[in-house]
Amino acid sequence: MLIKILLTIVFLAVTVLIGIKSRKQARSVDGFVLGGRNVGPWLTAFAFGTSYFSAVVFVGYAGQFGWKYGLSSAWIGIGNAVIGSLLAWVLLGKRTKLMTQHIGSRTMPDFFGTRYDNQGLRVVASVIAFVFLIPYTAGVYKGISTLFEMGFGIPYEYCVIIMAILTAVYVILGGYKATAMNDFVQGVIMLFGIITVIAAVLNSQGGLVAAVDKLAALPADSTPTVEGSGGYTSLFGPDPWNLLGVVVLTSLGTWGLPQMVGKFYSITDEKAIHRGTIISTIFAFVVAGGCYFLGGFGRLFGTPPMLPSGKLDFDSIVPSMLVTLPDILIALVVLLVLSASMSTLASLVLTSSSTMTLDLIYRDKKSEPGEVEEGSIDDLVAEKIERRKVVVMRVLIVFFIVISLMIALNPPTFIAQLMGISWGALAGAFLAPFMLGLYWRGVTTASVWACFVWGVGLTVINMLLGNPINPINCGAIAMVGGFVVVALTSLFTKKMPKEKVNQIFECYKK
Repeated sequence: MLIKILLTIVFLAVTVLIGIKSRKQARSVDGFVLGGRNVGPWLTAFAFGTSYFSAVVFVGYAGQFGWKYGLSSAWIGIGNAVIGSLLAWVLLGKRTKLMTQHIGSRTMPDFFGTRYDNQGLRVVASVIAFVFLIPYTAGVYKGISTLFEMGFGIPYEYCVIIMAILTAVYVILGGYKATAMNDFVQGVIMLFGIITVIAAVLNSQGGLVAAVDKLAALPADSTPTVEGSGGYTSLFGPDPWNLLGVVVLTSLGTWGLPQMVGKFYSITDEKAIHRGTIISTIFAFVVAGGCYFLGGFGRLFGTPPMLPSGKLDFDSIVPSMLVTLPDILIALVVLLVLSASMSTLASLVLTSSSTMTLDLIYRDKKSEPGEVEEGSIDDLVAEKIERRKVVVMRVLIVFFIVISLMIALNPPTFIAQLMGISWGALAGAFLAPFMLGLYWRGVTTASVWACFVWGVGLTVINMLLGNPINPINCGAIAMVGGFVVVALTSLFTKKMPKEKVNQIFECYKK
């Protein structure tokens, strides 16, 4: 216990110290939200990866989908690396950096408002982002607290509250730069931790070959009478279609999430994007692939307890796999999940507060793309306004954390379902109009409104009807269907002025 406590205290002290050291760079809005648009490839790549993978993946997704699909759940990790990281950087990185800098966009709602010349889109997008990032944040809290309860014996409620306070401290102090620097430290811990934990868990089952043989001997749920069916060690597992839904949601979803796409706004230049692509992809292969591979062996550690609802407690599967490890390894696991979760939480609260402040409370009059407003306001007054915005963002960080904390203390469903609702609505509404807006001049303002209604509407209606479609599959349908909605609506609605669109796309000619 002493080792676990000491390691955790050192880790938390380092995160707060980084926040204190980054204070000077967080005085302006650009500094607080984007790190001055001058963040290098290593910090950006690790910030992308650690924001992507949290306790939601390690505890919630790895446990639930490892139980359902066995070793084939590793495909989710591979999809996350190839689609969620590699293709996201290749297709979105350079174009996002160039266009957002050209039009002076600081957030994703700001992008919608300026790119489609409609400030109503900006306001509605900011509300959607704020509302639907909350269940995701609650899922992250629940995941880390489950592990903390196992490792330290501290009640769940205390874990959640401590976690919230510490995250708030370093984000409020140092903004995005502090978050990115902490992400790098936390990312290193995640890489080392996941490799070590996999080795220890497999060793407890007699090694990799013995563990796979034991898993192959278990009957799949879909064929319970067939002994040794090997369903959990087959290439695509016992339920390949639902597995595909998870791959789509967790991989394609990153392309339309404000806290993920925002990383491309802040990177230094095109060379940094090339390096960041490689770093981020390798990170995803190790962390995501490792998490799901580990979860695939969950059935070897017994059946998880039943919830009062009569369902299996999937969120307890990974903790039950780790509880028998030596104390030093449990300490490493706690640090691993704490690192992953704090980095994701920091990204979520910073995105939410900046979106509400810049796109709802202070909506500056936008200059034409590529132009800078000069002489419109006294420098001293401008500086005061900048500082006021940063103060408001810091206050909203506390507000956002308190709301998500209240949900986390009374979680309505499993971690995986919380994330499905959040990602389904956000990426269902934002992914298609954002990505197509970077490439296609023909996207209309009406098609963006239609996609907002589609993504949020489908998710909310499904939830109100009691989830007749699994939230995971519903999220995947919302994302893919968004492209159809935008494309068809754009063909039959009024186009934006040609001069305006050409001016926006001018950034790709430079």
